[in-house]
Amino acid sequence: MSTVTPTLVLFVLLGSILLLAVGLCFFRVLWQFLGIGVRAVWRGLGPWQTGQHDQRVPPVKAGEPAQLAYWWRQMRVDSVSAAAYGMRVVWTTLSDPWLERFARNLFHGRRPSGIRGSSPGSRFLLVVYVGPGVALGAILGASLVTVVLAVVHAVFALLLGLVWLGCATAVPVLRGVERGWLLVRGVRVKCPYPGCYRPVPLAVYRCPNCRAEHRALQPGRYGVLWHACACGHRLPTTRLAGRGKLAALCPHCARSLPETAGTTRVVHAPLVGGTSSGKTMLMAAMVEGLHAWARRGDLSVGYASDEDRRTAADLSQELKHTGWAHATTGGQPRALMLTVTCGRRRRLLYLYDPMGESVSDAERVRAQQYLAHADGIVLVADVLADPKVRGRLSADDAGRAGSARPSAQGPWETYQRLIGELTALSGRRGRLSVATVVTKRDVLDQLTSLPVAGARIDSWLEEIGLGGLVRALGHDFRSARYWAVSAHAATGTGPLEPEQRRAAEPVLWLLAASGLRTGTLIGPGAGSGGKERRLRLRGSGEKERKYSPA
Repeated sequence: MSTVTPTLVLFVLLGSILLLAVGLCFFRVLWQFLGIGVRAVWRGLGPWQTGQHDQRVPPVKAGEPAQLAYWWRQMRVDSVSAAAYGMRVVWTTLSDPWLERFARNLFHGRRPSGIRGSSPGSRFLLVVYVGPGVALGAILGASLVTVVLAVVHAVFALLLGLVWLGCATAVPVLRGVERGWLLVRGVRVKCPYPGCYRPVPLAVYRCPNCRAEHRALQPGRYGVLWHACACGHRLPTTRLAGRGKLAALCPHCARSLPETAGTTRVVHAPLVGGTSSGKTMLMAAMVEGLHAWARRGDLSVGYASDEDRRTAADLSQELKHTGWAHATTGGQPRALMLTVTCGRRRRLLYLYDPMGESVSDAERVRAQQYLAHADGIVLVADVLADPKVRGRLSADDAGRAGSARPSAQGPWETYQRLIGELTALSGRRGRLSVATVVTKRDVLDQLTSLPVAGARIDSWLEEIGLGGLVRALGHDFRSARYWAVSAHAATGTGPLEPEQRRAAEPVLWLLAASGLRTGTLIGPGAGSGGKERRLRLRGSGEKERKYSPA
C-alpha cells in the first residue's frame, strides 16, 4: 500500500481551504453583483422623476408637435442603454473596488477597508486564502452575473420585439379599418371654401390645450391609439376614439372644417343658373323647406357651424325686409353646410350658390372647381329669360315678366355652357342626377300667354318651347326630375309652409340618391309638376296665394 506523504496531505488541506474560501466569496460576491446589475439596469431605463430631462429622448420637431411613440424608437434606445449600463456597472464594480481595492488590500495583508492585520497569522490568512478567494470569487461572480443578465436581456429583447411587432401591425390595421369604414359609408371630405375645394384625406387637428396643429394625427410613428402633444396632452388618433371632437382645419387653406366632416357622407349640390335667375332665393327657400320638414318630425336639420347659421339668418332677414335677395358676388362661393338626418342615417349637405356670371362662359365654368365633387346638380331655370318664351308673351304679360327681373341668360344657354365643362371637371356626368327647378312660379301663373304649369313640368317645358332642354337633360344625366317653385311664397314674411316643403323636394331627391331615406317624403309623383296651383299678385303688391283643392 502506498503511503500518503505529509506534503500531499498539507497540499490537499490547503487546497480545500482555498476552495472553501473561493466558494464563500463567490456566493457572497455573486449575490452582491446580481443586486448591483439589477439596480443598474433599473436605473438605466431612464429618469424616474417627473419632468427630469433625458438626453436620449429626441426633441419635438417643428413640423409635427408630438413626441415619437415609445414603441417606435425610445423602447429600443431604453433597452439597449439599460443593458449596456448594467454590464458596464458590473465590470466597473469588479475592477474597482473589488480588484483594485479589496483584493489588493487582502494580498498586502490588510483588510478590505485598508486596516492592517493585527497578527502575522491573520495577515497570512488574508494573503493566502481570503485574497485569492475574493479575487477569484469576484471574477467568477461577475462572469456569471454577466451571463445571467445576457440571458435576461435576450428574453426581454424578444418580448420587446413582440411588442414592437404588435404595434407595427396595429398601425396598418387601424388605418385600414378606418379607411374601409369611410369607403363603406361613402365619406369623402372636401374643403367647402372658395379657392380651395380640394379633397381632405386627413385634416389638421388642433390640440385643445395649447392649440398646436397636428398634421399626422393617425396611427403611426407618433402613436397607435393616441399622440402625446408637446404640451403633454393626449390626442386620440382615430374617429372611433373621439378624434372628430377636435377642431379640424383644411390642410391646404388652414380654414375650419365642420365637426361632422370626417364622419358623415357629404352631398355636394351646386345651384347653377344665370344672373337673377333666383338661385339665392331658391337656396333660402330650400333651407326653410328642410326646416319645415323637420318641424313635422320627418327629419332633423342642423347647421354645420355657427358661420352657416349666421349666413342663413342674414339671408332670411334680408328676404323679410326687402322681399328680394341681393345678387351673389365675390367670385367662387363658400358652401352653405347643413346636416340632414333621417332615421339613423345622416348627410352633410353642401349647397353652393355661385354668382350668375360664373356660367357666362366656358372659362368661368372651368374655374368652378367645386363642380368636380358634385353629387347632383340643381339647374335653376328662369324660363322668362328664354327668347322663345318671351316671343310668346303678349304686351301685358311682357310687362309682368319684366317686373320679375328675368335673367340675362336662358336655361338652355346656361345648360350648354355647363355641360361640357362639367364633364371635364368631374368625368362622371352620366352618373349624376339633375333636379331642374323652374323659378318665379308666382309670376308664371299670372301670364295668360303661357299654359298653366300642371302635373308634368317636363311636358310643360316642352309645350312652351324648351323640349330640347328636357331631352338633353334626360340624355346626359343618370336621372332628371322637374319642379316649379315660388321662392317668394316660401320665404319672407308670411311664408307658406306647403310651398317651403315643396322647395326642399329637389334637395331631398338628391339626398335620396345618396342613400338617405328621404324619397318617401317626396312621393312618387313629386318632381314632375304636382297639382295645379296659381299665385296671383294684387295691384297693391301683396301676395295672394290660391291653391286648387287636393
